[in-house]
Amino acid sequence: MRATLLEDGGKIALREFPDPVVQRPTDAVVRVTASCICGSDLHPYRGKTPSVFPKRIGHEFVEDIGDQVDTVRPGDVVVAPFLISCGACRYCRAGLQTSCENGSVWGTDDGSGARSDACQGDLIRAPLADGTLVRVGTELPDALLPDVLALSDVMGAGHHAAVSAGVGPGSTVVVVGDGAVGLCAVLAARRLGAERVVAMSRTPSRQKLAAEFGATDIVAGRGAEGIAQVRELLGDGADAVLECVGSQESLEQAAAVAHPGGRLGCVGAPLGNLPLGPLFMKNVRLAGEVAPVRAYLPELLDDVLAGRVRPGRIFDLELPLDEVAEGYRAMDERRAIKVLLRP
Repeated sequence: MRATLLEDGGKIALREFPDPVVQRPTDAVVRVTASCICGSDLHPYRGKTPSVFPKRIGHEFVEDIGDQVDTVRPGDVVVAPFLISCGACRYCRAGLQTSCENGSVWGTDDGSGARSDACQGDLIRAPLADGTLVRVGTELPDALLPDVLALSDVMGAGHHAAVSAGVGPGSTVVVVGDGAVGLCAVLAARRLGAERVVAMSRTPSRQKLAAEFGATDIVAGRGAEGIAQVRELLGDGADAVLECVGSQESLEQAAAVAHPGGRLGCVGAPLGNLPLGPLFMKNVRLAGEVAPVRAYLPELLDDVLAGRVRPGRIFDLELPLDEVAEGYRAMDERRAIKVLLRP
């Protein structure tokens, strides 16, 4: 089988590996029909996070099941979140599967001394399959595949930002970040009933998609200029601010555009520090963390299969797995919002 290998910072290759096999009774062997590149995959690619090279990479996918476990059967189509979870520990039962006591990250030691497979490849061994995999059905129309794939991470993350910030009917919302998570946060905010959604974006193609997802206003400014533009639209700020980047600039901007007593939902992988002093003095309530996507998958999957939400439009470039290196370059250079890979 082929799988993506990050050989060093900025160096992606497709290499041959032995086919995975069931190692424990709770495993499933899965044939990948689609995977994608995440913005967080770019962090080790760019050398922004400590990494040991070479490393298998990729943590989002939709697939056909291989081996049999209790909740799915051979031939089923399944989707999985970006982290592995058991579904049975106290944190999983509380809907915090990203804090699972028995969980692990795709492509790392799964807790038993065995290394799980990463997801940008032909096949994977999925540990703790009953707690991780979500059955879609026995078949999936190709037109819906991108929408279901988006549920593996970015749509759930955007939804979590909105839930954490208390978005509901009539809310005013500012979304900081126009990547895949930020655009999905726009969609999630409108889905939850937000009346006004301001998307902060300066890229025309992303502005267009934000508007299609339900943004009522677009703010292209950054820093002091962007803050002033938001306040011109919303007065003293928004009820809810969804921070979907994690950089120092975006965290400071998000803190500045929440009104006193507002709520800030942070889901961007943190590469900066929140300005806690201004948040404290404005009584802004802070929530959000690594999104427990597995908890939201059944609810969001129902809406996707019913055609009520179409988050798959974030995929603006589709490539065969053979061209995975070009996919990383396209996202690194912001030529693509999100890349879909087909083995």
